Amino acid sequence: MIPNDPVMLLSYVNLKLRDFYKNLDALCEDLDVDRSEVVEKLMGINYHYDEEKNQFV
Repeated sequence: MIPNDPVMLLSYVNLKLRDFYKNLDALCEDLDVDRSEVVEKLMGINYHYDEEKNQFV
């Protein structure tokens, strides 16, 4: 289960991307979460996924 709070979600997702996953799609598939839901929630706190950095910035 991933965090519901957007700030906690940001920290969680960026840690997982940095340490375990080559991209957001791999993370979402492995954790069985909806990519668009994660992106929308993080866009709500002005973060977007940067593919080159493999992080939300």
